[in-house]
Amino acid sequence: MGTLRWGSLTRRRVGPRAADLEYAVLDTETTGLDPRTGARVVEVAVVRLRGDGTVVEEFNTLVDPRAEVDGREFHGIGDSDTVGAPTSAQLVPKLTELVSGAVVVSHNLDFEQRFLASELVPAGLPPGQSGLCTLRALRSQLDLRRYSLARASHALSGDWPTGQHTALGDARACAKILAELLTNAPGELRYDGPEPRILPAPGARGEAARVRWKPRTGGGPGGLGPLRPWPSCWRKAELDPVLCGGAFDERSRAEAELAARRDTRLRARMAAVAAVTGAAAAAAVGGLLVRMAGDSGGLRGRRA
Repeated sequence: MGTLRWGSLTRRRVGPRAADLEYAVLDTETTGLDPRTGARVVEVAVVRLRGDGTVVEEFNTLVDPRAEVDGREFHGIGDSDTVGAPTSAQLVPKLTELVSGAVVVSHNLDFEQRFLASELVPAGLPPGQSGLCTLRALRSQLDLRRYSLARASHALSGDWPTGQHTALGDARACAKILAELLTNAPGELRYDGPEPRILPAPGARGEAARVRWKPRTGGGPGGLGPLRPWPSCWRKAELDPVLCGGAFDERSRAEAELAARRDTRLRARMAAVAAVTGAAAAAAVGGLLVRMAGDSGGLRGRRA
């Protein structure tokens, strides 16, 4: 939909070091699964952090959807909770500030992007920021039985996330998964994708300053807590993140793993060809230099 310019994490030597970037981990709670059927955002949270796991800022607020709030059995938000909360349009200046210069991250970014495109971009959020999906990143890099945010967190660190189905609770859990992913990787992870952009400063600063946020979750003690070591479940050959979306059932997983094996063999053959070609080129250049040196010596002898 063009809302975000997607990138991925890779162990290949391409793009900037992922640890050198900043990330805006975004989570939303909504009244339904699909904005095309009228679903709206009712809560937003962002955890801004550096690649080493240092939290720069946390933000969360309920959002007035200007419609009936459905889905309370999942997120626990009712109609009365959103009374007095800001609208999507009032949220845009703060959200623009939080994502500027950062990679926008979410666990299942496909879902969040649908609501960015349907609601927040039309309200003024600048499109085209860099994006990263931790769900696809985990599927690409690690061999786990389940990849949901809660199950992956428990399998990798031994802890179940707190505050599930609150925007800030899920954003914190996703931020910790990302920080531990960068810390525990067997090789240096790089961000393969468009670099983040510094977004234009949002207008109407005076009006934005008068907006009253309505956070559902209070601020914590600060930081993500200790980053724990992960078990040895890293894939020998990383999968193509493009093939790691959707349900990722047994069939799609097997297809992605087969493609990774083919890609590994192709890269090995290309490296072998490059080595042979490079050796041949070096030998040719060496021979040329020897001949040039001989010719130069003969010329000096004739002049003498």
